[in-house]
Amino acid sequence: MKRTFLVTLAALLLATSAVAGSNKDIVDTAVAAGNFTTLAKALTAAGLVDTLKGAGPFTVFAPTDEAFAKLPAGTVDELLKPENKEKLVAILTYHVVPGKVLAQDVVKMNDAKTVNGKNVKIMAHGGKVMVDNATVTKADIQASNGVIHVIDTVLLPQ
Repeated sequence: MKRTFLVTLAALLLATSAVAGSNKDIVDTAVAAGNFTTLAKALTAAGLVDTLKGAGPFTVFAPTDEAFAKLPAGTVDELLKPENKEKLVAILTYHVVPGKVLAQDVVKMNDAKTVNGKNVKIMAHGGKVMVDNATVTKADIQASNGVIHVIDTVLLPQ
Protein backbone atom coordinates (compact mmCIF):
# COMPACT_ATOMS: atom_id res chain seq x y z
CA MET A 1 0.00 0.00 0.00
CA LYS A 2 2.80 2.43 0.90
CA ARG A 3 4.62 1.65 -2.35
CA THR A 4 1.48 2.25 -4.43
CA PHE A 5 0.94 5.54 -2.63
CA LEU A 6 4.54 6.63 -3.21
CA VAL A 7 4.36 5.75 -6.92
CA THR A 8 1.14 7.75 -7.21
CA LEU A 9 2.73 10.56 -5.25
CA ALA A 10 5.73 10.61 -7.60
CA ALA A 11 3.38 10.89 -10.59
CA LEU A 12 1.48 13.73 -8.91
CA LEU A 13 4.73 15.54 -8.15
CA LEU A 14 5.82 15.33 -11.77
CA ALA A 15 2.40 16.52 -12.93
CA THR A 16 2.44 19.52 -10.58
CA SER A 17 6.01 20.63 -11.15
CA ALA A 18 4.86 23.01 -13.88
CA VAL A 19 2.65 24.97 -11.46
CA ALA A 20 4.93 24.74 -8.46
CA GLY A 21 6.06 28.22 -7.50
CA SER A 22 8.48 27.87 -4.63
CA ASN A 23 9.48 31.55 -4.88
CA LYS A 24 5.83 32.65 -4.56
CA ASP A 25 3.75 32.52 -1.39
CA ILE A 26 0.71 30.27 -1.06
CA VAL A 27 -1.77 32.87 -2.32
CA ASP A 28 0.30 33.88 -5.35
CA THR A 29 1.03 30.24 -6.19
CA ALA A 30 -2.67 29.37 -6.09
CA VAL A 31 -3.66 32.41 -8.15
CA ALA A 32 -0.98 31.60 -10.77
CA ALA A 33 -2.36 28.07 -11.14
CA GLY A 34 -5.58 29.55 -12.50
CA ASN A 35 -8.13 27.10 -11.05
CA PHE A 36 -8.55 28.68 -7.61
CA THR A 37 -10.43 31.89 -8.44
CA THR A 38 -13.30 31.06 -6.07
CA LEU A 39 -10.85 30.27 -3.27
CA ALA A 40 -9.06 33.57 -3.91
CA LYS A 41 -12.38 35.47 -3.73
CA ALA A 42 -13.29 33.67 -0.52
CA LEU A 43 -9.90 34.39 1.08
CA THR A 44 -10.32 38.06 0.19
CA ALA A 45 -13.87 38.21 1.59
CA ALA A 46 -12.72 36.49 4.78
CA GLY A 47 -9.74 38.82 5.23
CA LEU A 48 -7.28 35.91 5.16
CA VAL A 49 -5.09 36.89 2.21
CA ASP A 50 -2.48 38.69 4.33
CA THR A 51 -2.36 35.78 6.77
CA LEU A 52 -1.63 33.26 4.01
CA LYS A 53 0.94 35.62 2.55
CA GLY A 54 2.65 35.63 5.98
CA ALA A 55 5.72 33.71 7.10
CA GLY A 56 3.95 30.42 7.81
CA PRO A 57 4.70 27.72 7.18
CA PHE A 58 1.22 26.57 6.25
CA THR A 59 -0.24 23.49 4.65
CA VAL A 60 -3.32 24.35 2.61
CA PHE A 61 -5.82 21.82 1.32
CA ALA A 62 -6.97 23.97 -1.59
CA PRO A 63 -10.35 23.27 -3.22
CA THR A 64 -10.50 24.01 -6.93
CA ASP A 65 -13.18 26.07 -8.62
CA GLU A 66 -14.81 22.75 -9.58
CA ALA A 67 -14.88 21.76 -5.89
CA PHE A 68 -16.72 24.97 -5.00
CA ALA A 69 -19.12 24.35 -7.91
CA LYS A 70 -20.19 21.08 -6.22
CA LEU A 71 -21.73 23.05 -3.34
CA PRO A 72 -25.49 23.63 -3.52
CA ALA A 73 -26.48 26.51 -5.81
CA GLY A 74 -26.09 29.90 -4.13
CA THR A 75 -23.87 28.64 -1.29
CA VAL A 76 -20.72 30.45 -2.40
CA ASP A 77 -22.56 33.73 -3.03
CA GLU A 78 -24.16 33.45 0.40
CA LEU A 79 -20.83 32.76 2.12
CA LEU A 80 -19.18 35.74 0.40
CA LYS A 81 -21.66 38.18 1.96
CA PRO A 82 -20.13 40.37 4.70
CA GLU A 83 -22.67 39.16 7.26
CA ASN A 84 -21.40 35.57 6.80
CA LYS A 85 -17.71 36.39 7.23
CA GLU A 86 -17.41 34.43 10.49
CA LYS A 87 -18.79 31.27 8.89
CA LEU A 88 -16.55 31.73 5.84
CA VAL A 89 -13.47 32.16 8.05
CA ALA A 90 -14.40 28.96 9.94
CA ILE A 91 -14.66 27.03 6.67
CA LEU A 92 -11.47 28.40 5.14
CA THR A 93 -9.35 27.95 8.27
CA TYR A 94 -10.54 24.31 8.31
CA HIS A 95 -8.50 23.93 5.09
CA VAL A 96 -5.24 25.12 6.71
CA VAL A 97 -2.88 23.13 8.93
CA PRO A 98 -0.06 24.94 10.72
CA GLY A 99 3.38 23.83 9.56
CA LYS A 100 4.52 22.21 6.36
CA VAL A 101 3.05 18.72 5.97
CA LEU A 102 4.32 17.03 2.84
CA ALA A 103 2.61 14.06 1.23
CA GLN A 104 5.34 11.71 2.48
CA ASP A 105 4.22 12.56 6.02
CA VAL A 106 0.55 11.90 5.28
CA VAL A 107 1.00 8.11 5.23
CA LYS A 108 1.89 8.35 8.93
CA MET A 109 -1.15 10.45 9.89
CA ASN A 110 -4.77 9.68 10.75
CA ASP A 111 -5.76 13.30 11.29
CA ALA A 112 -4.39 16.83 11.51
CA LYS A 113 -5.40 19.79 13.64
CA THR A 114 -6.44 22.76 11.50
CA VAL A 115 -6.11 26.48 12.18
CA ASN A 116 -9.88 26.33 12.76
CA GLY A 117 -9.13 24.23 15.87
CA LYS A 118 -10.87 21.12 14.58
CA ASN A 119 -9.23 18.00 13.18
CA VAL A 120 -9.50 16.80 9.59
CA LYS A 121 -9.41 13.05 9.05
CA ILE A 122 -6.65 11.78 6.77
CA MET A 123 -6.63 8.39 5.09
CA ALA A 124 -4.21 6.98 2.54
CA HIS A 125 -5.53 3.90 0.74
CA GLY A 126 -5.17 2.39 -2.69
CA GLY A 127 -2.90 5.14 -3.96
CA LYS A 128 -5.36 7.87 -2.96
CA VAL A 129 -5.24 10.31 -0.10
CA MET A 130 -8.50 11.46 1.44
CA VAL A 131 -8.88 14.51 3.67
CA ASP A 132 -12.30 14.16 5.27
CA ASN A 133 -14.47 13.46 2.18
CA ALA A 134 -12.13 15.17 -0.32
CA THR A 135 -9.57 13.46 -2.54
CA VAL A 136 -6.12 15.00 -2.95
CA THR A 137 -5.70 15.38 -6.72
CA LYS A 138 -2.28 17.11 -6.67
CA ALA A 139 0.19 17.03 -3.81
CA ASP A 140 3.18 19.00 -2.61
CA ILE A 141 2.88 22.19 -4.64
CA GLN A 142 5.67 24.14 -3.01
CA ALA A 143 5.32 27.78 -2.01
CA SER A 144 7.74 30.06 -0.21
CA ASN A 145 5.70 29.85 3.00
CA GLY A 146 4.36 26.30 2.88
CA VAL A 147 2.75 23.71 0.68
CA ILE A 148 -0.53 23.28 -1.18
CA HIS A 149 -2.41 20.02 -1.67
CA VAL A 150 -5.20 20.37 -4.24
CA ILE A 151 -8.52 18.76 -3.26
CA ASP A 152 -11.67 18.04 -5.22
CA THR A 153 -14.26 18.90 -2.53
CA VAL A 154 -14.72 21.82 -0.15
CA LEU A 155 -14.14 20.71 3.45
CA LEU A 156 -16.92 21.66 5.83
CA PRO A 157 -16.22 21.58 9.57
CA GLN A 158 -18.74 19.63 11.64
